[in-house]
Amino acid sequence: MYEHKLKLTDEQRAILNGEKGETLAKVMETIVRYGDLFDASELVPISHSCGHLVTSFGLSLLKPVYRTMQELIDAGLKVEGGFTMDPRPTDFENVKCSFLEKFLFKTFLYGKQKDYEEQLKKLGLKDDDAFSCAAYFDEMGNIPQKGDILSWAESSAVNYANSVLGARCNRNSGMIDIFGSILGYVPKFGLLTDEGRKAKWKIIVNCQKKPIPQILGSAIGIKVMEDVPYIVGLDKWIGTELNDDTKSYLKDFGAATASNGAVGLYHVENLTPEAKEFGQSLLLDNYKEYVIDDEELERVYRSYPVMWKEKDK
Repeated sequence: MYEHKLKLTDEQRAILNGEKGETLAKVMETIVRYGDLFDASELVPISHSCGHLVTSFGLSLLKPVYRTMQELIDAGLKVEGGFTMDPRPTDFENVKCSFLEKFLFKTFLYGKQKDYEEQLKKLGLKDDDAFSCAAYFDEMGNIPQKGDILSWAESSAVNYANSVLGARCNRNSGMIDIFGSILGYVPKFGLLTDEGRKAKWKIIVNCQKKPIPQILGSAIGIKVMEDVPYIVGLDKWIGTELNDDTKSYLKDFGAATASNGAVGLYHVENLTPEAKEFGQSLLLDNYKEYVIDDEELERVYRSYPVMWKEKDK
């Protein structure tokens, strides 16, 4: 048996010892090892049972994924609360492509897509339309509440759930997401803790016009990387209520902080749930400052590489 460092309950230890089957014991050991890597204190129960998985592409090369999924199926395991997925890799109805391109996509590149989706259905995929990066929107219905503990992957979904909804989830990888969802437990560290949700950066938005969300998010992500930023001055441009327009802005903004950096949580003063509740007490004592004005956003914009052969196109 794996000699773990984090604290386990009797029930969790029994699972690790194989009392509920060899496969579930492997799932538990993986989650426990993951927690030990990040000095987690314990495993905590998931309170939002609907998962979200990042590995949605049926790439022919992902053979270990399909073997693992099949082992879970053969053991009778599934996500009891169901799960949503990142988008499918192809959309032939809405994205036009040639016959040859379609043949190559369906036969070679994503040749396992159909078989993989059959596996996902057996493991708890909610329905045929449960594919979106934005599972938290009303159209998808996978909407955690403030304080909910999640086992999600997909950097932008985790970012939004933490920041805009006030849920709690670390930036998990593919497979860790479904293991935690099947097990019903995740390791307590990082963004699951009060201390881990405090901000190391105070971002002062000092713009003369409404910042483009993707550029602002890129600037912050590049600067803070995986740290938590506390943003002041943005509410001047997007308001203090989480209406549809504001949530749409934060979706694009947050995705940029997560992809250009590795931000899993941000706070916007007078707007996001924890910032409204705790204000600037969320800032750590030794926080750093980053002032963003129109010139800084223009600098970030100009720093993007132009990939085209003809640079002016």
